[in-house]
Parts: sequence; C-alpha cells; structure tokens
Amino acid sequence: MRKEFLFIILSLIVLTTVKAQTKGNKVGYIDMEYILQNVPDYIEAKAQLEQKAQKWKQEIEAKKLEINKLTEALKAEKPLLTAELIEERETEIKFLESEKLDYQQKRFGPNGDLIIQKAGLVKPIQDQVFTAVQDIAEAKKYDFIFDKSSHLTILFAAKRFDISDQVIRVLNRTEKREQLTKKQQKEEEAKENKEDELDENPVLAEREKALLDKKAAREKLVADKKAAQEEARKQYEEKRKQLLAEREAKKNGTVVAPVKTEGVNTFTPNTTENTTTTKTTTEEVKPNIQEERKKALEEKRKKILEEREATKKAAEEKRLKEIQDREALKKANEEKLK
Repeated sequence: MRKEFLFIILSLIVLTTVKAQTKGNKVGYIDMEYILQNVPDYIEAKAQLEQKAQKWKQEIEAKKLEINKLTEALKAEKPLLTAELIEERETEIKFLESEKLDYQQKRFGPNGDLIIQKAGLVKPIQDQVFTAVQDIAEAKKYDFIFDKSSHLTILFAAKRFDISDQVIRVLNRTEKREQLTKKQQKEEEAKENKEDELDENPVLAEREKALLDKKAAREKLVADKKAAQEEARKQYEEKRKQLLAEREAKKNGTVVAPVKTEGVNTFTPNTTENTTTTKTTTEEVKPNIQEERKKALEEKRKKILEEREATKKAAEEKRLKEIQDREALKKANEEKLK
C-alpha cells in the first residue's frame, strides 16, 4: 500500500514537471514553398530556368521529329532499297534515338542540368531563410521552428504559429537596407518595429486590419462619388450640346437627330433649367461675337496697311521715273553741246 502511494506521488510530480516544461515551450513553423514564391529573386531566376527547360524540350521534340521523318521515309523506300542500305538507315535511326535519350537524360534526368540548376537556385535563398529563422527565434524566444513543406508530418498547425510572413519581411528588409539612406533606414526600422508588435499581439493586428479596411472603404466611397459626379457632368455637357444644336437647326431650318444619353432624358420641361441653359448659351455666344469683331478689325487693319504700302510703292516708282527722266534730259543736253 505504501509503495503504491509513493508511486502515485512520484507520477504526479513527473507529470507536473513535464506539463510545466511543455507549457513553457514556444513553437512556430514556416512554409518554405510559400516563402520561395514570395521572394522576387527566386521568382525571376525560376522564370529564366523555365525558359531554358522549354528550349531543351523544343530541342528534344525537334530530334523526335527528325527520327520520325527518317523512319517514315525508310518505310516508304524499303522495297526499293538493298539490304545494305536498309541496314545503314536503321543504324542511323538507332544512333539518333540513342543520342536523343542521352540528351534527355542530360537535361531532365535525376542528375540532369534541370535538377542541378534548380538546387543551385534554391540553396542561397534557403540559407537566407535559415538565417532569418534563427534571428526571429533568438529575438522572439522560440524553442522550436518546423518547416511545414518538409517531410516532417504535421497533422494540424494553427495559423497563429505560422511565421512565414515574418521571414519574408526579414528577407525584404535586408535587401531594402542596402539601398536606403540613414534617414530612410530609421523610418524603415520604426515601421519594422510596428510590424513586430502586430506579430506579437494578435488583438492589435486585428484592430490595425479593421482600421485599414475602414480606410479602404472610405477611399472607395470617395472614388465612387467622384465617378458619379463626373458622369453627371458628362451627361449635362451632352444635353447642353444637343440644345445648342437644336437652336442652330431652327435658325437654319434643318433637323437635328437627338443625342442618346444613358439614364438622362434629352428634353425636360423644367423652366429653371432651360433658363440656365439659355444663359450659358448667351455667355458662349458673346465670346464668338467678340472674336468676329476682332477678326474684322484685323482684316481692315491689314487692308489699310496693304493700301498704304501700295501708295508708298507707287510714289517710290514715280520718284525713280522722274530721276531717270532728268538724267536722260541732262544727257541729251550734253550731247547737243558737243
């Protein structure tokens, strides 16, 4: 009885100790695939590698087409060929098939160029991720951080333990800091501290998200209102142009087809609106009259200048003629004296 009692007490002590240790552990996880898909350098390099792979596939396809072409030609010409020529053609086709398989293995095999270059592409970024994970773990006192995309089996993981976005931010910060001035670095650090606070405090993060959603809703409302005002102004302009065209048509005795506007009647019995439109029309006609007067005065001034220039030219020609006559008379008198 006494042994059983001691065993129960020891069991309780062990369970309490284990529970206390487990409760004190801080656990997180990352999703390496998600992180890679959000790193610009990896995305760009991956796109270049995919272009290479596509080029290799096209080369393999070209080799296949060449082999198929030679095979079909051999089938068609086989009855006309000698046994030696047939054997020679078949040997050539087998050689090309072997060459194609070797090339395919070289590019896409287990130890091919695609696998090697993909590993070389991922490794530097993985090293950066591991460094970022260590920095986050030390700064925020994590005891364990797992990789969700690895072979480690995780049956369930709550989203609040996912630090993938934190890792992406650390990677982006490192890249940005190299291009920032000291002032910009201080501003970026303040922004980073705020982001870290949001990571540590889910309630604060939710509140921040709600504020951002409200701000986005307000901006959308203002944009919609501005778009509605612009549409109303456009419809008013179209209606005013139609009224002006109708007045002009009445003066000239012609008929103008009504302009179709969405959601707005072309004609309205509203007297106030008609008065406003008439006023607007009068205000627009005034500048036209002034423009015509200005044009007429300009033409008149131009005509006067032309007449004055012609008179001056005629007087100049008359004076030159008189001088020539005098010279001629003087010359004639001199000849008589001789």
